[in-house]
Amino acid sequence: MKSKVVLLGPPGCGKGTQAEKLGDELGYVKLSTGDMLREAVRNGTELGMKAKTYMDSGALVPNDLIIGLMKEKIAGLDRIILDGFPRTIEQADALAEQIDIDVAVNIDVDDAELVKRLTQRRSCPDCNAVYHLANKPPAKEGVCDKCGGKLYQRDDDKEETVRNRLEVYRKNTFPLIDYYEKRGKLVTVPGVGSIDEIYAKVRKALE
Repeated sequence: MKSKVVLLGPPGCGKGTQAEKLGDELGYVKLSTGDMLREAVRNGTELGMKAKTYMDSGALVPNDLIIGLMKEKIAGLDRIILDGFPRTIEQADALAEQIDIDVAVNIDVDDAELVKRLTQRRSCPDCNAVYHLANKPPAKEGVCDKCGGKLYQRDDDKEETVRNRLEVYRKNTFPLIDYYEKRGKLVTVPGVGSIDEIYAKVRKALE
């Protein structure tokens, strides 16, 4: 089983969900730049305040902020899954200087499906739980199952921002598919079907 894994794919393809399942079932440590940045925003840190303006508009947070944050988290970990990092060639090069990635798994989903998925997503500001109005609704409308927090739609899940996020992804992050393919480390899996069906494909890619 591969130990250093990058999950690639556009916003809404299911990277976070798959990373959590791999962590729960196979013991990977999931490192998500999105989770780390949102935590920094909630805590009002200097990094969080700088990052918030970029996140709210759907733009990429600058490389120096992301690379610094991720390097601190990666140090000393053996079995990791990176979700949302790297997002640019510069970030991939910086990552390669620190660790040797075993495989990059690209979860492929078309734009129409992504917009549908993301605009129906709801998040808990207290525990970071994520729900979907169609596929994974909370037991009680508007209330988090885990902590009872009030669910909300993140600014970056509103349709205008979602479409901007996809445009940013195509421009900045899509080139990573070619980057890892040239290095013989890319495996692409279709991100359609149930969560468990997609998980089976992702897990097979790690074997």
